[in-house]
Amino acid sequence: MRFGTSLVHNGYDFDKATGALGVPVYQTSTFHQIDLDAAQEYDYSRSGNPTRKALEEAIALLEGGARGYAFASGIAAVASVLGIFSAGDHIITAEDIYGGSYRLFNDFFKRWRLEHTAVDASNLDAVKAALKPNTKALFLETPSNPLLKITDLKPCFDFAHERGLISIVDNTFMTPYLQRPLELGCDIVIHSATKFLGGHSDVIFGLAVTKTEELGRRVYRVQNSFGAVPGPWDIFLVLRGLKTLKVRMDESEKTARKLALFLREHKNVSAVYYPALEGHEGREAHARQASGGGAVLSFKTDTTERARHFLKTVRLAACAVSLGGVETIASYPVRMSHAAIPPAERARLGITDTLIRISCGLEDADDLIEDFDNALA
Repeated sequence: MRFGTSLVHNGYDFDKATGALGVPVYQTSTFHQIDLDAAQEYDYSRSGNPTRKALEEAIALLEGGARGYAFASGIAAVASVLGIFSAGDHIITAEDIYGGSYRLFNDFFKRWRLEHTAVDASNLDAVKAALKPNTKALFLETPSNPLLKITDLKPCFDFAHERGLISIVDNTFMTPYLQRPLELGCDIVIHSATKFLGGHSDVIFGLAVTKTEELGRRVYRVQNSFGAVPGPWDIFLVLRGLKTLKVRMDESEKTARKLALFLREHKNVSAVYYPALEGHEGREAHARQASGGGAVLSFKTDTTERARHFLKTVRLAACAVSLGGVETIASYPVRMSHAAIPPAERARLGITDTLIRISCGLEDADDLIEDFDNALA
């Protein structure tokens, strides 16, 4: 099946018991044990739930992996994947990752002696130079958040395999519709399904997919032990959102392209960051590994005052944390997604007070352009 068809027909066309087209919501914490001497698939919903299994199998199918796992949030998915490593292990990370992941590496896991080195992952030599005897993994995010920086994934995965490292990619911005890192050689893919996979700004959710059963067993042990699992109603919302992923992403991407071109010519905008835009650094690498530019772009205004004025006066974009909903969302990274990063480090990375990140929704592109033009005046 082509991808759009797989979104709808993902192994659960209807419930075998009732014929219901939707996956049943098993709102239960525990299960009756029919035979005390025989193994039973479900015993306690932290360890497994039929509704959760439907989504976990669906995301594994869509990413082309062996096993999928659902978590209570995107950052719970990241933390649980990192939970397969041990104190004293070292991980090479991209330097411009999501602020929550930055906090996880630099605060929480640092106290548990999980080491990491942050590098410019778009420079393969820098990645290689960060290798240590205790390096166990490579953690990447492309396009990066919030400057849409591109990492050429295949050479990084080849290097990781040569050195026996586990490669991990946060694929939230692209979704499996536009980019499938496992097919390029990645070992584990992570999503904040709060974003495009859920798609309606009504659920907090995380997903992880492993390329092999062996890695899947390691992640499951953390999932079951740590217990950061979602409830069945949240799972239902993500299962529903997945079915419209293709049509939502197609429409939002068209808007993002049109908006990026408009902003690039605007007199009060100093820079635009969008992977499909001509002149974007890493555009060629992105085109090799993804089938579209996605629905997220960032831009810098000429002054801090103008950026703040834009966020206060724009009407058709919510000024909010998060992305990937049906409504356009304008975020201010220095005060929102990347506030956990020290100011000096933000400045070094180019995350300035003039930077605004846009997640394009399903509004008419021309209405957004008119609104943005007024707010930038």
